[in-house]
Amino acid sequence: MWFHTAQEVAGLLKAAELGQTVEKEEFEQTLPELRVELVNAQYDLQSAGFPVVILVSGDDQFAARTALRRMQEYMDGRYIGSNVFDRTSDEETRRPGYWRYWRQLPRKGRIGSYLNAWVSDLFRHKLDEDGGEKTLYRDLSHVKAFEQALVDDGTLLVKLWYHSPKAEFKKRIKRLEKKGQDWRVSPMDRLLLERYDEVVPLADEFLSETSTGQAPWYVIESTDERHSTLASARIIHSALRSRLDAPSPSPPPPVIGEIEANQTVLDTVDLSATLEKDEYRKRLNAAQASLREVSEEASEKGIACVLAFEGWDAAGKGGAIRRLTAAIDIRDFRVIPIAAPTEEEHAHHYLWRFWRHVPQNGKTVVFDRSWYGRVLVERVEGFAREDEWRRAYGEIRDFEEHLTEHGIVVLKFWLHIDAEEQLARFQAREQTAYKKYKITEEDYRNRDRWDAYVQAVNEMVRRTSTTDAPWHLVPANDKRHARVQVVETVAEALRARLGKG
Repeated sequence: MWFHTAQEVAGLLKAAELGQTVEKEEFEQTLPELRVELVNAQYDLQSAGFPVVILVSGDDQFAARTALRRMQEYMDGRYIGSNVFDRTSDEETRRPGYWRYWRQLPRKGRIGSYLNAWVSDLFRHKLDEDGGEKTLYRDLSHVKAFEQALVDDGTLLVKLWYHSPKAEFKKRIKRLEKKGQDWRVSPMDRLLLERYDEVVPLADEFLSETSTGQAPWYVIESTDERHSTLASARIIHSALRSRLDAPSPSPPPPVIGEIEANQTVLDTVDLSATLEKDEYRKRLNAAQASLREVSEEASEKGIACVLAFEGWDAAGKGGAIRRLTAAIDIRDFRVIPIAAPTEEEHAHHYLWRFWRHVPQNGKTVVFDRSWYGRVLVERVEGFAREDEWRRAYGEIRDFEEHLTEHGIVVLKFWLHIDAEEQLARFQAREQTAYKKYKITEEDYRNRDRWDAYVQAVNEMVRRTSTTDAPWHLVPANDKRHARVQVVETVAEALRARLGKG
């Protein structure tokens, strides 16, 4: 258990209580040059290949809010975004909690500053007492995974924690009230003062648990505003300058991975499965009727779905998706076709563009290809380094855990055909006027990497198929069979989610 009493903890925060102050003359002499250096570093950042995230929080929320305002004042506001996260809005509540953080991440060359953000989730659960120890551990796990994903992707993560001793905290509030400026004291300030003896031990251990070599917490004593301001600016400038001036790191050496499997999960798929036309029509109609019924009820009850489709080129993903969505009210679903990332998407973490499309409660999003491109095409074609695609398995599992913990039904389909069937479909498309656009030289070139893709699919399924977000391997040599299986699987999953299974 990592939560202790105030008597058991005397750590990072207590050690920061040194009574540090800065005289007005020193402040006025130092600040102008420091501001110039900050702006210059900010301009240099524009041509750098990484984003900057500045996380601002603390038991002294007054100082944290002031720090956020100072960042906007001291740097070029065109290249720094300011994000304040308080209680979740209605729009945010209808999606997994980290949706609001992912969608605000800065692109490469930009700075994003965040007040509280993901830190607040853990403290809210503790102070509101709306989550048990299991929830707190889950929150901590997500914090670590999120920050590690950003750092691994190249983000410079600067974390500032503002701390004031309880007596000084109380004095400040009284001074503001005496001056008639009690409007500057927020309800959160009063709550933190009231529960100071609970917050500080929790904060101390949270900082210890989440401070890493690549993303350490900087604890800033905030009793004296001039000291706090200069310390913040110096930390940010030093972190920026150090990263900008550092030589480009060499790519890590290849990892000794798994031995290629002689038997893979795809070998277990029975490609002889077929459906005659009459049976196909009957089963498809019944499956679509069932899906319409349960999808409408799921929509009314606020149950969302995320469906990911992967498979070989020409495996029939589009046809299966059309039969699936034909049974869902057009107001309740979106299909997101995934191609090579755009310039904007490439300037963010690869999961950013998928988080943006996470559906709100009651809606369905169908991904025609998905985040699994990281461990499939990017792996096989060399668009991602080995260390990048290997750590993606854990990043993807964490992403999907966010979805399922929110109550979203997550289903993943791999449509499987053999190489002979794929070639036959390629040749058929070339003879069909409205399908010719689907065939390129790259499609034929990819066939040369068939065995490499088989190994990638095998590892993908083994590492990312979970109880709450399973993979479904669909025999697709017969399109009719594949389409029916997909629709029936989604209908059954929704029925089970509704307690009707």
